[in-house]
Amino acid sequence: MCRFILASGSPRRRELLNQIGISHEVIPSDVDESMTETEPAQVVEELSRRKALDVAGKIQAQTQTIILGADTVVTLDGEILGKPTDTEKAFEMLHSLQGRKHTVYTGVTIVSVKGNDRQVHTFHESTAVEIYPMNENEIRAYIATKDPMDKAGAYGIQGAFAAYIRGIAGDYYTVVGLPVGRLAQELKTLRYL
Repeated sequence: MCRFILASGSPRRRELLNQIGISHEVIPSDVDESMTETEPAQVVEELSRRKALDVAGKIQAQTQTIILGADTVVTLDGEILGKPTDTEKAFEMLHSLQGRKHTVYTGVTIVSVKGNDRQVHTFHESTAVEIYPMNENEIRAYIATKDPMDKAGAYGIQGAFAAYIRGIAGDYYTVVGLPVGRLAQELKTLRYL
């Protein structure tokens, strides 16, 4: 049995790993999240890899240890929308998304460490999301919940914002921040599950 470490402090990612029965520890990465890539799929893969390798470098693993890093971005018209820095930025993001379709990318890196042996495997998933039209009062009321402030694109699909989701094409859990179905399949293929 492997020891699993989640390289993220995200409560949503912790819940999702618990949901699929992966017992894990949490050691959040504090790595710099500035991007050197511009293509969304490459951005999330690079950042997830950086996070997982950061944590892998901090641990001593005599038994097989699996470190999971993940990163999520929201894109609209090819532009990456990060996490809002303040309420006005959150308003701008939500106003630009309302009534439109956008794409969410989540990258995942699996690092296996045992002694001096290290294996790295990275993948990403993308999901299209369509938002119902929202008026200014609805946007401001959602921002007042403080929910948008730590989320890519300024919303969390699993919370109160669910009232504005018209539809999705792809994996719901990619939008939440960890495509757990794909992750479980990758772990099985790699013989870590």
